Amino acid sequence: MANVYSVVFKDSNKAYNFRYDDKLEVNDYVIVDTENGLQYGKILNEVEVKTSGKEFKEIVRKATKKDENLFYENLKDAEEAKKKCIALVKDFNLNMNVISARFSFDRTQLLFDFTSDTRVDFRDLARKLASIYHTRIELHQIGARDKAKKVGGVGVCGEELCCTRFLNKMDGITMNMAKNQNLALNPNKINGSCGRLLCCLAYEDENYLENNKGMPQIGQKIKTEKGEGQVVSVSILERKYSAIVDGNKEEFYVK
Repeated sequence: MANVYSVVFKDSNKAYNFRYDDKLEVNDYVIVDTENGLQYGKILNEVEVKTSGKEFKEIVRKATKKDENLFYENLKDAEEAKKKCIALVKDFNLNMNVISARFSFDRTQLLFDFTSDTRVDFRDLARKLASIYHTRIELHQIGARDKAKKVGGVGVCGEELCCTRFLNKMDGITMNMAKNQNLALNPNKINGSCGRLLCCLAYEDENYLENNKGMPQIGQKIKTEKGEGQVVSVSILERKYSAIVDGNKEEFYVK
């Protein structure tokens, strides 16, 4: 039975599983076989599986110092390729914003990520890039959230962006999540650096939904032990609300 290891790559914090016949250690660097050609990655941890592991792609070998040097050379050349692509985009007058470029480890592919508000016919651009770099060219149109993940930054909380730091999967975020948490629907407050709704709105949504059961709504007229009043504020997590009763502001808890 082959050993199975979780491997991460420099341009992604998502881990992928690969098999290898020999033993490897955490933080070892390896060359792996992927759908985008050979890639240079780092062992995150060993994974326990109940199968033979044959369903996973293979770790080709443990990386050498020569592999490491080639990896960094590829990073440098990819940055130059990105600059060249940006210049060509202007020459072809294309409505696209080039975000990143990366070579596969064996340089059989050169991949560019870009954003655009419309669909872009980049066939002439791809042909020109192929004539310059003599390798397979791929251009991927990505969304605002994916752009933020690649570029990075600091969120409104003062921490590094969640999508850059640890989020492997970005689920759908809805306006209802902000409403469930009784947040002011101010774009400056509920939108992230990408201009889309904050990913963290989803983190505690289930807790808010659960705690909101039986809670009154702001503006609702309600009967209390001190008489009839009108709700003026609600604290969902504390299951507490304030209401004006006979001209006085009173606090009440919902059991």
